[in-house]
Amino acid sequence: MWPVKRLYGALGVVGTVVAWWVLAETVFADVGVAPNGQGGSIPNPAEVVGAIVEVGPAYLYRHISVTGLEALLGFAWGVGLALVLASVVVLAPRLEGFITLIATVSYCIPVVAIGPIVRIVAGSPKPGEPSVTAVFLSAMLVVFTTVIGTLVGLRAADAASLDLIRVYGGGRWKQFVLVRSIAALPGVLNALKIAAPLAFLGAIIGEYMGGVDVGIGPALVNAQQTLQAPRAWAIALVTGICSGLGFVVIAIISRFVTPWTRGTSRSEA
Repeated sequence: MWPVKRLYGALGVVGTVVAWWVLAETVFADVGVAPNGQGGSIPNPAEVVGAIVEVGPAYLYRHISVTGLEALLGFAWGVGLALVLASVVVLAPRLEGFITLIATVSYCIPVVAIGPIVRIVAGSPKPGEPSVTAVFLSAMLVVFTTVIGTLVGLRAADAASLDLIRVYGGGRWKQFVLVRSIAALPGVLNALKIAAPLAFLGAIIGEYMGGVDVGIGPALVNAQQTLQAPRAWAIALVTGICSGLGFVVIAIISRFVTPWTRGTSRSEA
């Protein structure tokens, strides 16, 4: 089954590249072209790859390393807060309404509205250092997804196991440690797979308003202002790959941490 899925995935990638190339040379060939015939805002894949080679790995690493650190810090803070909030809901059910409200607000507040406020409070970072604004927005985008995924996992615990702990005199804390925490692992890891790319996205958005001079945000702004469309697409493509790597890494960790979720039925074998 897996080789077939990999084949479909490879065909999907090839099909996407071919469609991109054909559309860039036909339907979108004149999009963004200046009156003098120069430019064009939608390059073909060869031009994007050429831009990646042109800027070089040192340039890409310099910017991606800063954004990646901001995303990692935001991911850690956001996930940590979300796990604490979800755990409190299970241990103290009366606080569920308040905690759910916090998670919902973190999801509903537009990042472009709160970003400038964080920038004013935190100030601008030193040259080459991570932006507090980017870290904050990265963490904010992670909280809601992780809270919901963790709550679903914690509440998926086997009722018979919970009753057994209760019969032997255990309270909510023992149920949480011995049963719920283990039952929640698949749900938590699934939520983290979604949260990882969101953390990267939040870091990039934060860089647009965080006063940084190094990072994916400034690199994209520079490419746009100098009308270097292939470079902008190249940076965006590499950024998407790096963001997807976060998903892949957590998916791999999930396969080892929760092996019981990999069972397949006879019809899938």
